[in-house]
Amino acid sequence: MPNIENLKKQAKQYLRWHRERYYPVAARIRAGLPRFSHLSDEQVLDANFKLADAQDLVARERGFEGWQALKSGAHAVTQESMAHEAGQTVQRPVLNSTEAQLFVADIQTSCDFYTDKLGFTVAFVYGDPPYYGQVTRDQARLNLRVVGEPVFAGDVREREGLLSASITVASADEIKQLFLSYQAVGVRFAQTLKKEPWGARNFIVLDPDRNLILFAAPAD
Repeated sequence: MPNIENLKKQAKQYLRWHRERYYPVAARIRAGLPRFSHLSDEQVLDANFKLADAQDLVARERGFEGWQALKSGAHAVTQESMAHEAGQTVQRPVLNSTEAQLFVADIQTSCDFYTDKLGFTVAFVYGDPPYYGQVTRDQARLNLRVVGEPVFAGDVREREGLLSASITVASADEIKQLFLSYQAVGVRFAQTLKKEPWGARNFIVLDPDRNLILFAAPAD
């Protein structure tokens, strides 16, 4: 269990990020606090968010019902450590979400590709000049990070099929529809739609920075 003072500092960091409108914190707030779950990133950052909310977020991210429960749990674990009392257990960490990180040369070029070609929307762009952003479509989230030099050597990504992100849809009909819609707007493919031996139907898109984005569904 982290020191309670460190947890207080983390809560204050969340509060500061919210006040500074640091967009990545909006997703954490929405995922961790039920009253924000129906709001967009912009609405989360516009909403009233107090230190008590930030503390509850820290607690919920660690599997507790709220800040008071976390403090009680932290105290119990500390007492157990000091007195070696039996029967106390630490809550299992809960993983709330995962997001792919794509390395790109230019945020605007990437945003244009993902919105105009792949049907995503821009969740946010951060920095002056912009160096970080996020695009979303339904439950899929892709983070875009500007890197000013090559990240991979030569054509190793294409040769080894090194995926930058993997996105799934629910059915074979949906994956076919998605492929045909991308094909119609001239998207480049590293692999066209095919049925794999392991029982999946998928295709791979090549974005402007040569990131390989896999789209997959059950074969039947």
